[in-house]
Amino acid sequence: MSTSAKMALLEGYVLVARALSAPARLMLLEQLAQQESGVEALAEKTGLTIANCSQHLQQLRRAALVTSRRDGKAMIYRLTDAKTIELMDLLRVVAERNLAQVDRILRDIWNGEDAPKPVSRAELAERLAEGSVIVLDVRPADEYAAAHIPNAVNTTLSDLDQLLPVLATDVDIVAYCRGPYCIYAHQAVAALRKQGFQAHHLEGGLPEWRAEGRDIQIGVT
Repeated sequence: MSTSAKMALLEGYVLVARALSAPARLMLLEQLAQQESGVEALAEKTGLTIANCSQHLQQLRRAALVTSRRDGKAMIYRLTDAKTIELMDLLRVVAERNLAQVDRILRDIWNGEDAPKPVSRAELAERLAEGSVIVLDVRPADEYAAAHIPNAVNTTLSDLDQLLPVLATDVDIVAYCRGPYCIYAHQAVAALRKQGFQAHHLEGGLPEWRAEGRDIQIGVT
C-alpha cells in the first residue's frame, strides 16, 4: 500500500474517532441505540439545545455513525450500523481497565468494592426460559415501551423502593439499562444488594441483547 493510500485510510479512521470525542455525541449514540428519534426528542433526552444537538448529529453523520430519513418536516436519526454499539463498548472496556478516574467512579457506586460479576446475555436467556429470574428494566418508560427484554419489569431508580415489597428475596434479580455507558443498572443492583436481594446487572443492555437477534417485546406489559 502506498503511503498516500495509507494516510487516506488513517484520515477516515480519525474521522470516526473525532466523532466520538465529545460526551454529547456519546449520549446521542446511546439514545439512538434504544430507538430512532428526531432532533427535539434527542435534545430533550440529553439536555442539549436543539441547535447544539443538530450540530453534534451532523458530526456523527459525517462520520457515517448515524443516518437519517425525513418524516414530513422532521428528520429522524438512527444508528447506521449495530457495530457502533460494539465500538462504544470497547471504549468503555479500555477506559475501565486503564483510567484510574473511571475505576474510581465505578467503585464509588459499589461503596469502594469491586462490582459483582455481570450476568451474560446467554445465561439470562437460559434463565428466562426456566423462569428462574426476575428481570428489571431501569430505563425510562418510553424506552421500555419501544422495546424491552421479554417479561422485564420496568422501574426507575426513584421508584425502586416502591417495587421492593413485591420482589422475592430468594429469587435472583438481573437489572439492565441502555448499554455500555448507562449506570442505572449498577445503581439499581447496588441498592437491591444493600436491601438483601440477590441482584446482578446484565452484561450490556437492551441494544446488545437486540443486536444478537434475541427476542424482544414492544409496548407496556
